[in-house]
Amino acid sequence: QPRRNIVGCRIQHIWKEGSGAASQWKGTVLDQVPVNPSLYLIKYDGFDCVYGLELHKDERVQGLEVLPDRLASTRISDAHLADTMIGKAVEHMFETEDGTKNEWRGMVLARAPIMNTWFYITYEKDPVLYMYQLDNYEKKDNDSPPAEREPGEVVDSLVGKQVEYAKEDGSKRTGMVIHQVEAKPSVYFIKFDDDFHIYVYDLVKTS
Repeated sequence: QPRRNIVGCRIQHIWKEGSGAASQWKGTVLDQVPVNPSLYLIKYDGFDCVYGLELHKDERVQGLEVLPDRLASTRISDAHLADTMIGKAVEHMFETEDGTKNEWRGMVLARAPIMNTWFYITYEKDPVLYMYQLDNYEKKDNDSPPAEREPGEVVDSLVGKQVEYAKEDGSKRTGMVIHQVEAKPSVYFIKFDDDFHIYVYDLVKTS
């Protein structure tokens, strides 16, 4: 029988890697990746990164349950303001435990699906996909300079293409391009086979 569509659902499961300790994870399924329908994007409670997992296939995911609690539907108080955030450069100050301050520059990529008061964001220092709520920005970032918009021409989409990435030690990582960022068409989400983070790269054709 066909599996029920779990996008938009709250889920919980055990996470167990090898002989490591098992932990309980709870989160919201944001999306099912069209070019690889067994891959889901999930925002787990308490984590800022978006995870990409093949929930029904991954052996580390055990006892997957769809929870009855529906997501409280939230309305963005100012949808126009929310849309003007997309493509903007943002700066975050992170303070480490020893009191040193780190400035992280990043970009707002899109509004997140399902949890629509949240935004997809990535950073120069850590090019993976993060999710934060808008309120963190509303006050302090309205005067942030707009990022350069791409010229109108859309490059051929690379979504669905296999990618290979040579690491410094000479080994290779393979993965797939799973999404093109509408506000910045040269920017793509990549899911590597050996990692559950979603990487965000600007794949400008250099040839």
